[in-house]
Amino acid sequence: MINRRKAREAVLQSIYAIEVGSNTPADVSQQIVKVVLKDDTEGVKFANQMIEHVNDHKTEFDEIISNHIKNWEVNRLATLDKLILRMAICEFLYFEQIPTKVTMNEAIELAKSYSTRKSGSFVNGILDAVRTDLRSADRIVKKGRGLIETSRS
Repeated sequence: MINRRKAREAVLQSIYAIEVGSNTPADVSQQIVKVVLKDDTEGVKFANQMIEHVNDHKTEFDEIISNHIKNWEVNRLATLDKLILRMAICEFLYFEQIPTKVTMNEAIELAKSYSTRKSGSFVNGILDAVRTDLRSADRIVKKGRGLIETSRS
């Protein structure tokens, strides 16, 4: 059974290694994802898909983030906050089976565990605004039993 919390932690470690180092998605898959998730083949698949999407769409995700931070630049954000926000936006847009509330809760928990003291509330505020805008633009599509969101705010 897939342990998405553990997979998300492996993704965060991996995209950090890509962001601050000279690692490739293939490198981090071998050196981090497969080591952390071991025999969880579904978790490895989930993590590798997220790493690829975050890596391929980081410019788009950073533009979305920059639209929601006032008087600040994306490159000045705490690195882990920026990476957690990219991950959550990736889940909003590319993982139809994961409810947005789950994505937000997981991102907030990652921020509380791995970033600064105020990161949880910062990530919450930004993601709430991002989710509202993406939903208004009909960019969030969730499918599956119990995943279709009925309210549009």
